[in-house]
Amino acid sequence: MKRMGIIVVVAGALLVGGGAAVVVATKGAGTAQGQVAKAARYHCPMHPTYTSDKPGDCPICGMKLVPIEEGGGSAPVTPPPGERRIAFYRSPMDPSVHSDKPAKDEMGMDFVPVYDDELQGSSSGVVGRAAVTISAERRQVLGVRSAEVKKIRLDHRIRTVGRVAVDERRLRHVHTKYDGYVEHLYVDYTGKLVRRGERLLSIYSPELVATQQEYLLAHRAQAHLAQSSVRSAAEGSMDLHEAARQRLLLWDIRPADIARLEKAGQVTRTLDVHADIGGYVVQKMAFQGMRVTPADTLYDIADLSHLWVLADVYEYNLRSLTLGTEGHITVASMPDRTWKGAVTYISPTVEERTRTIKVRLEVDNADGELKPDMYADVFLHADLGEGLVVPDGAVINAGDRRLVFLDRGEGRFEPREVKLGIKVNGSGQQVVSGLSEGDRVVTSANFLLDSESSLKAALSGMSSAGRAPTGTAGHDDGQHQH
Repeated sequence: MKRMGIIVVVAGALLVGGGAAVVVATKGAGTAQGQVAKAARYHCPMHPTYTSDKPGDCPICGMKLVPIEEGGGSAPVTPPPGERRIAFYRSPMDPSVHSDKPAKDEMGMDFVPVYDDELQGSSSGVVGRAAVTISAERRQVLGVRSAEVKKIRLDHRIRTVGRVAVDERRLRHVHTKYDGYVEHLYVDYTGKLVRRGERLLSIYSPELVATQQEYLLAHRAQAHLAQSSVRSAAEGSMDLHEAARQRLLLWDIRPADIARLEKAGQVTRTLDVHADIGGYVVQKMAFQGMRVTPADTLYDIADLSHLWVLADVYEYNLRSLTLGTEGHITVASMPDRTWKGAVTYISPTVEERTRTIKVRLEVDNADGELKPDMYADVFLHADLGEGLVVPDGAVINAGDRRLVFLDRGEGRFEPREVKLGIKVNGSGQQVVSGLSEGDRVVTSANFLLDSESSLKAALSGMSSAGRAPTGTAGHDDGQHQH
């Protein structure tokens, strides 16, 4: 009996000790598993509401999942009471599929929670976009940068090509107003520089000889009858003399030649044709001995001390140009020289083939360095006063709209629709409306913000239609998100 009692006591002790050991071991294992489970949570850096208990890729955007660090800036799946409330759950592959409870889709993926504050923050004034909030850690990962909207002097620089041309107002065609024959050429080659009033050629014209004779007769008669007591005779002689003189003047006979004719008292067989403008002979059609008529052009003389530059400007730059816009011209043969000119003419029509508008600049060429038909590089500088400017990288082209994201501070970003003006060289783009001076706009990673903003706005729109479970939401409620 005594031996049996000892065996029972030892067995009891072993049972009690073993139970304690089992309890301790179980507790330790549970703690270790808890730590492993706690350290094994992963989430998408772009969609932190999607979490997983194993590494992989985000089913929404395909980015690699990253581990959730304790105390990090990512929102936990189950937030502390009173901070964020889950409005509903949605399928990660089809946002239109909702559930009031945690569930899994047909592929076994956990539904993603959508919080009330996300839905409330979707009112941004921009259709299809919602305001978003991003933690500091995510902003650093995405490389979000912002810049201030500034008011600066709008200097729009347009670079184009042009062609040097003769100023049409300084081009003369030399004709005669009577028939005749070329007796002698004083200017006998193309390109010769002539001065104003210089002799070009001499012409014999039988008609001109007869008119000179008539004028001499009228001149002598007027001198003889000027002292006549018959008033009508004196007046008639004066009228005849003046009529003959006007006929010579209308034929472009100079007053000096008429005075010489009166002094000589005899007809001159040939009369000279003079240049009424100084410049270069750009075309010569007169030859020795040829017969000429009023329809024939004898010379073309161009004054090249003042030229035109005809430039082609595309339609989208037209709004920046006005008469008086300053331009700078350079040519390939003299890259160190620059000519200045102002826009004096903008064509009212668009050239059909090139879709450009002709713009004319006037340039001083007193030294004769520029030559007609030279190609030139033209730089037009349009001063449009002061205006707001945003960097090029801040603007998102959303089809028929232009969007920017305002940086409201503390990770809050709000979409804003803007209207743009001209492109400002080296500064960005002019903002006509939608922003104010001092606003901060996102200049990098704004396309990622736009994606998240669009998704958030879509979720908000679907939530307003009702939150009844649809699609795969009828799965077992016991399958919660991990």
